[in-house]
Amino acid sequence: MGKFRRVPVGIVGASGYGGVQLVRLLMDHPEVELVYLGGESSIGKSFGDVYPHLAHAANLLIEAVEPEIIAHRCEVVFLSLPNGLACQIAPKLLEKGCKVLDLSADYRFSDLTTYTNWYGTERSDRTIAATAVYGLPELYRDRIAEAQLVGCPGSYPTASLLALSPLLKQGLIVPETAIIDAKSGTSSSGRQAQTNLLLAEADNSIAAFNVGRHRHTPEIEQICSDLAGHELMIQFTPHLIPMVRGILATVYATLRDPGLVRDDLITIFSAFYRNSPWVKICGSGVYPQTKWANGSNLCYIGIEVDPRTGRVIVMSAIDNLIKGQAGQAIQCLNLMMGWDETLGLPKLGFYP
Repeated sequence: MGKFRRVPVGIVGASGYGGVQLVRLLMDHPEVELVYLGGESSIGKSFGDVYPHLAHAANLLIEAVEPEIIAHRCEVVFLSLPNGLACQIAPKLLEKGCKVLDLSADYRFSDLTTYTNWYGTERSDRTIAATAVYGLPELYRDRIAEAQLVGCPGSYPTASLLALSPLLKQGLIVPETAIIDAKSGTSSSGRQAQTNLLLAEADNSIAAFNVGRHRHTPEIEQICSDLAGHELMIQFTPHLIPMVRGILATVYATLRDPGLVRDDLITIFSAFYRNSPWVKICGSGVYPQTKWANGSNLCYIGIEVDPRTGRVIVMSAIDNLIKGQAGQAIQCLNLMMGWDETLGLPKLGFYP
């Protein structure tokens, strides 16, 4: 019997919140070996210096970002970087034969003009960007399985699209009426110091931000347009709430058939996600809470119909750092490698 071989994996940008979740999850994954951690600001430090609670487990040094060296050591590379940086590194890694999963916005858009309009970065990698697959497994499972490059969705789009997809795909709503009201914990904004994320600023308060111009809007619209079969604009408003983890997206839309009742929609959603192990549809009158999903890769969806207004209301709760970021990337990795979609991912939240 030959020695069991794990797939060598690396993370570029390991010191952010998304990166540390990737480290934690990949260290428990039965099929991979974490062999490289990279980042510019912490070169030479051990990962345990940056995150002391992992010092006993993650003894890797944070190294310089050198694509040639990374590609020589890794078969799979996760890019957990600020927007505009992955597109400089990914082409070099792909050329060397690596599979690449990007957690930034760089490879989420089929039209790079849209990316440039919203993110301000001019791009020269159009050919490679055209090969990227949008990493929402519940919609694009088969494409992800064949991909070399996956653009993993943002956390707000993940929660929002899982709520909207059955409605659009089945033609159940008037698409132009869809409104997303979403609320997120502070970790969605990353680990950098910002005044609005200080405890004294964020605690005991709730506030909308980037109203009408949040960068996740075109990402949501791109996938919604794909599902609806025509160009679509979606109203999306995010809010910051005083907690660390979690997103609750509440979607409102006018039903095409006002005769549909809640149990009809629950049946339709359950059928739509019947092969999606990470999506759980709540029973009648049960509305999800973010705390249920904390620490897991699950998305909980609750559904209500208001016969008075003729609207459907869908509530979607995820952990923004797991299903909204690192966990979903690993879910995509599992598909790319032909492994079980649930491998190495937490199936239960740490409620309460």
